[in-house]
Amino acid sequence: MMIHVVTGRQEELPDGLYSKVARYRHKVFVERLGWQLQTFNYAEQDQFDRFDTVYVISRDERGNISGCARLLPTTQPYLLGDVFPQLLNGMPPPNSPDVWELSRFAAVDFNAKASCALGRFSSLITITLLQEAIAYAALQGAKRVITVSPVGVERLLKRTGFHSHRAGPPWLLMGIRFLHVGLILRMSHSIKLDISRDR
Repeated sequence: MMIHVVTGRQEELPDGLYSKVARYRHKVFVERLGWQLQTFNYAEQDQFDRFDTVYVISRDERGNISGCARLLPTTQPYLLGDVFPQLLNGMPPPNSPDVWELSRFAAVDFNAKASCALGRFSSLITITLLQEAIAYAALQGAKRVITVSPVGVERLLKRTGFHSHRAGPPWLLMGIRFLHVGLILRMSHSIKLDISRDR
């Protein structure tokens, strides 16, 4: 399966793609996962979708979105530091060009077979998005990527070979057990992926 990846800020994305990402996020997080998030016209976006926000988007051969992720430098307001500081387990929020945040991560291919269409994350798309996001952050000088993730995503990270660590015990948010997870910018093994990149 060929995965096409687009990385960039809103103004750098192809026309109309950001709007499609917002609708895709609504479908994943609000409709499928039941998260209570700010929405408008079946699109999900928040205060962290800014001019400097970087998006990593995967699409299939027909151009349908199959996954997305959002990258923010911790030198500016970001989700973990501003909304979920309790997940830091008493530590001060990172504020460094060495640390970037990954948020609004989804890897659900609604046009694939039933297992993914039901809302489960695709391992292949997950690996692709994480590799691309981490590579971009590293190019910006990052040495670590942090994220707020459900416990299930932490298991998926370990299963797909990413080095990660918890900052503390899970917290129950919106009825879901969430963690602050730190990702080290390397994998325990290399995986060859069939990726087409557009930047």
